[in-house]
Amino acid sequence: MRKGHQSWIFNSKPVIIASVAVGGPFEAKGPLAEDFDILHEDIRLEQDSFEKAEKKLLEQACEIAIKKAKIQKEDVQFFLSGDLLNQIVTSSFAARTLAIPYLGIYGACSSSMEGLALGSLLIDSEAADYVLAAATSHNAASEKQYRYPTEYGGQKPPTAQWTVTGSGAAIVARGGEGPKVTSATIGRVIDMGITDPFNMGEAMAPAAVDTIEAHFRDLNIIPSYYDMIATGDLGAVGHRIAGELLNKHGMNIPPEIFTDCGLLIYKEEQPVFAGGSGCGCSATVTYGHLLNRMRKGELKRILIVATGALMSPMTYQQKESIPGVAHAVSIEM
Repeated sequence: MRKGHQSWIFNSKPVIIASVAVGGPFEAKGPLAEDFDILHEDIRLEQDSFEKAEKKLLEQACEIAIKKAKIQKEDVQFFLSGDLLNQIVTSSFAARTLAIPYLGIYGACSSSMEGLALGSLLIDSEAADYVLAAATSHNAASEKQYRYPTEYGGQKPPTAQWTVTGSGAAIVARGGEGPKVTSATIGRVIDMGITDPFNMGEAMAPAAVDTIEAHFRDLNIIPSYYDMIATGDLGAVGHRIAGELLNKHGMNIPPEIFTDCGLLIYKEEQPVFAGGSGCGCSATVTYGHLLNRMRKGELKRILIVATGALMSPMTYQQKESIPGVAHAVSIEM
């Protein structure tokens, strides 16, 4: 059911009956390591390219999610997935392996919650009984495409972020046990003229703020309704800017409930500059750490606001600015 201008309320409350997080060696050294189902020591996953390694990450996450849900692949009506590589080939090639009807999505790093929102809409509208929603990224593959290959050794500024090597996947169902998806707010594209590809946080923060404000306006609730409000991958720079903008707009979210997945996934002493990023950032933190906390009873209501920078190497070379988008999903236990 549509609520307000850009939100949906899911009356049937689709259930996340299984969720999975798979990561790489850098994620294994972070504070959330115990919340990953698999952590790989080899960033190549014994593949002959970083891109093939990313595909294997996604396939593993999806296959484990189906197994944990105790269903068969044939029971899943739709597979929704997104990634950062050109033409979302990681998701498309994983869909080839899974052989599940496939809807490829691209919201950059907001793809995780875009997929969960659309998957929940399919369940709520009775278009599906089971949906597989996933998102993935790989540090070395993303660096090669968007910036400089890792082997180049280019120096980065403090505003840069570290793309997560990880995949997150969830099975959303019409019934069952687990956290429930209660609402979603679809974000607008916001562009404040930022052109620095090494400062994604600043480019995405206004979109996060716009979606957060729309969510509370559409649903007529206040921030204290949630135990946690987590943006996707704004990192230290973007998270600070988002907080300042929210305060400026009169929406004071208590700092103890306002966090960012890019700040949670790595330790301060890890050389990640301003924090984590990538489609796998909000996907692994949400489908691993945060949903585990919900199942333990530590969190009852959370709002995940996944953020994405809608740029490409082509737009950067043509000196375009970097548009941002953010999609919010409410999950309750």
